[in-house]
Amino acid sequence: MKIGIDKIGFYTPNMYVETENLAKARHIDPGKFTIGIGQEKMAVTPITQDAVSLAANAALEILTAEDKKAIDYVIFATESGIDHSKAASIYIHELLDLEPNVRSIEVKQACYSATAGIQIAKGHIALNPESKVLILGADISRYGLETSGEVTQGAGAVAMVVSADPKIMTIESPSVYQTEDVMDFWRPLHSDTAFVQGKYSVDQYIKFFQNLYYAHHDKTNIGLSDLDAILFHLPYTKMGMKALKSVVEEANEADRERLLANFDISKRYNAIVGNIYTGSLYLSLISLLELNTTIEAGSRIGLFSYGSGAVGEFFTGILQPNYREALYKEKHDNMLDNRTEVSVEAYEKTFQDTIPSGTENIELPIEQDPATICFAGIKDHMRQYVNKNN
Repeated sequence: MKIGIDKIGFYTPNMYVETENLAKARHIDPGKFTIGIGQEKMAVTPITQDAVSLAANAALEILTAEDKKAIDYVIFATESGIDHSKAASIYIHELLDLEPNVRSIEVKQACYSATAGIQIAKGHIALNPESKVLILGADISRYGLETSGEVTQGAGAVAMVVSADPKIMTIESPSVYQTEDVMDFWRPLHSDTAFVQGKYSVDQYIKFFQNLYYAHHDKTNIGLSDLDAILFHLPYTKMGMKALKSVVEEANEADRERLLANFDISKRYNAIVGNIYTGSLYLSLISLLELNTTIEAGSRIGLFSYGSGAVGEFFTGILQPNYREALYKEKHDNMLDNRTEVSVEAYEKTFQDTIPSGTENIELPIEQDPATICFAGIKDHMRQYVNKNN
């Protein structure tokens, strides 16, 4: 049975700041951000958006009534959870008006967990071939103002429907994976911003990629010449390039040029949205599929998933016939083109506009947010969401 990605879409907030302007405000050479880090724009999240609303907006545009009837599992992957107990997927279930007979869970392991969701979905569909699984990877990346990681912030969500006989890409087996206790990035319960050891994290990321790529090659005999592209989790785009270059030096010229060119295409959306943590690898997949003009059905794509802490996985997928017809490029183009650029001062104000811990009641200005689904506030300590279409 072929199992894989049947639909895929993404959502990002309607505001962004240019990293060039951010660099100037921080008295840093803009080239260090735009070239050295490889980021051009950074999504800015209004107070009316959180991981739940971002994910719901991502899913809203790709699900049909038929999908909603077939979905019997919702897997929400995030490290920006809004409750220690209740799964974010339960809010999604209500906002999207899914059928009652659905499993709904939340999974966490830094930026890796959407990949864990895919592997869970594969097992579920193998036992239930008529089922569809909705996987959501949604996060808001926060490092704090004037920190070393500030330019690698971002926000957004990717929504995927995984099914048998998928329209976009089958997921091949086997994959290879690795766990190691690494303190390269973490966010304690008391903090709303992350801690990171930057150079150490880059070293671990590259080490994991090399270990897993070669382990996968040993297990499957799939090498660089068999891959049309290799995609990466991209905290910032230059990080993926460093990892790719660590293996393509051994490739022949044709393979090296193909893999580097397709990486350049795959990083585009990440460069203008920023780091979206769990959805980052799959945002790169969307970028490659929607922006390339040469990759045909039957092509094999390598995917490197990494979550600090650390867990990594390398696996491959095969593009399906007419995969381009299942994409949402026009919708994504419109969303990205209609975003509003904000000043560094406005970004800083928005960043600091947060709800104090323990707030019992608050109403938020959802009329200022063009998104269909918004976080509307808190009532009696219960989060409130609004779907403006209802």
